Amino acid sequence: MISPMENLARLQIGTVDFVAPDEIKVLLDLDAPQSVAMNAGRPRPFPRINGFVLLPTENGFIVGQVTWLAVEHSSFPKRKGMQDFGLIDLPFPLRKMSISLLGTLVNESTREEAKYKFKRGVHTFPSLGDPVVIPDAKQLRAIVESGTDGRVLIGHCPLADNAEVRVNPDRIFGRHLAVLGNTGSGKSCSVAGLIHWSLDEAKRLTGDKNPNARFIVLDPNGEYSEAFNNHKARVFKVEPNEEAEELLLNVPAWLWNSSEWSAFTQASGRAQKPLLRRALREVRSGVVEDDSHDFKLRRRLSSACIMLRAEIRAGNNYQGWKFSPKLVALSEDIQAWMAEHANYANELHANHQCVEQILANRKRPNSQYYNDFSQTDIESIIASICTTLALLGGMVFQSGPSEDAPLPFIGTDFVDHIETLAEQETSPQFFDYLIMRIRMMLSDKRMLSVAGNDKVSSLDGWLTDFIGENDAKNGCVSVIDLSLVPQEIVHIVTAVISRLTFEALQRYRRNHNDSKVLPTSLVMEEAHNFIKRYRDDSEEATASSMCCQVFEKIAREGRKFGLGLVLSSQRPSELSPTVLSQCNTFLLHRITNDKDQEMVARLLPDGLRGLIREIPALPSQHAFLVGWAAELPILTKMKSLPDNLRPTSDDPDYWNVWTRTNDEGEHEDRFVDWKEVSDEWQEVDLGEDDHQGAEIDAE
Repeated sequence: MISPMENLARLQIGTVDFVAPDEIKVLLDLDAPQSVAMNAGRPRPFPRINGFVLLPTENGFIVGQVTWLAVEHSSFPKRKGMQDFGLIDLPFPLRKMSISLLGTLVNESTREEAKYKFKRGVHTFPSLGDPVVIPDAKQLRAIVESGTDGRVLIGHCPLADNAEVRVNPDRIFGRHLAVLGNTGSGKSCSVAGLIHWSLDEAKRLTGDKNPNARFIVLDPNGEYSEAFNNHKARVFKVEPNEEAEELLLNVPAWLWNSSEWSAFTQASGRAQKPLLRRALREVRSGVVEDDSHDFKLRRRLSSACIMLRAEIRAGNNYQGWKFSPKLVALSEDIQAWMAEHANYANELHANHQCVEQILANRKRPNSQYYNDFSQTDIESIIASICTTLALLGGMVFQSGPSEDAPLPFIGTDFVDHIETLAEQETSPQFFDYLIMRIRMMLSDKRMLSVAGNDKVSSLDGWLTDFIGENDAKNGCVSVIDLSLVPQEIVHIVTAVISRLTFEALQRYRRNHNDSKVLPTSLVMEEAHNFIKRYRDDSEEATASSMCCQVFEKIAREGRKFGLGLVLSSQRPSELSPTVLSQCNTFLLHRITNDKDQEMVARLLPDGLRGLIREIPALPSQHAFLVGWAAELPILTKMKSLPDNLRPTSDDPDYWNVWTRTNDEGEHEDRFVDWKEVSDEWQEVDLGEDDHQGAEIDAE
């Protein structure tokens, strides 16, 4: 039987030659393995980049990862216990390697069984001359498999004797995951696989019951429509196939909040946004237009008082050149109201005279400009208007739901109400573009099919369909196919779905006194198109920046309410830095672009940045698992998915089409009917001949 000391001597490959906080250099022994290690229990390639080595300590081993290998020339061979007497010394190559320290492998072995447990962090550094050994198979597996409470098998580590790579769903989904890599590197299969393998394991442990899980996949390319058929996914499309039990993608406009409406209409902040918010408040509360002329006057005078008081608080009355046009406009408005509301002509005339008197007192002699207005001047105007308001029943304040409450309303009523409110403004032409954008959406058949409210009548019904029923009775996965959503509203639709999911989970936790959450994962494919970095110094919010801001809020606060993000992107350099910085786990596939590599390098700890140099050479289906879900960076060969469960993101088969064959070598034609394509594109239902044929058949 081999003693522990003899075993260490048998596995020794070198000694520590250089020690620094971020790097350890090792001088390999002359008799250390040069390509394959035979002394580790079974043949294994050694030395190799990103392989593991051990440095013995009093209670176990320090675990190091190889970062580079080199050869130096020496004037004499360094052999243990040997000296060359009287011989000519010739230059001799010395092999060296650098390692970064990852953690400690604690020895918990008993007499009956060797047992180890990996822990992140190094308490003591090695000294010069300390031995470096190669781990055996059991130690390798302990390094990869221990410490993460892995429940779900996602792949194997080729650098660690094909040890199983397992993850804890609480870690990988609970603190946001970013799957990054070039096209064709296996990102989509990894994302689909993580969902499949997690649900399969949960189903196995619950006796084949449907897991109480919720995944919402935002799919801009339509890749995942058939990837989760075995889990009865709810697939939402713009043009659903009812025979395949697909559902209509409907995100009605009444679910949009004021920020989303402002981004869609490109409303300006000075005049259009306040009017848009007012219209939303009133149309959500059911107040479209009061039939009473008295109420209309009451509301107009109330708005004037509120405006004047706001100007006093802001101190704008002390800028005569800026404030005087508002008083002139108010005077003209009151004069126009006198003709429209004859019953109160005397009271309005008194209000008009008060405003004109103040203007006359502050106007500069022989000039069209005005001096500054005192606070007493403006308060006298407010007092005069309030006297008239007292006869009408007092000031009107907005009450009822806020402009962001998801209460149903009819789109045509909304735009008509905006038009009515705009006509009451001094410059109604400023609101023409705002009204035109909304009417364009209501008249566009493509937009109306997505944003119309003829399919969804209640908020709870929408949440049940998109997030999932109680106990996930209607399935664990929602696939939102965004491929045919019009470009004008695709960012709005994505933002609304994500925001409503987040706010629903917020309210779920608030309504439960025990602070329980409902764990949900929001998967965003092609994330660089929807979570794209934007200029935060711009005053006007675009649909793209507003969509990104929704995901930034989810990234910062979602974990507290049980909402985790899974981002998949081939351009990490274009992603929002805020969202990326909140991701705690990364699955890094092949990345070749230098800017993307720089971005990923900034996300990794200093000791792990050497991994970036291997990422451009990773083969498909291989990735580095880094972060919260893994105790140390693990090169993982992801498990394979069956063809029928893979996202439809394969490379185009040029050669098969050119040669009219399939993968099995059998003859296969690829037909195309551009007439059929053009008719569907142009929304042509039946041609004239077809109509005539249909009439003949009917007869």
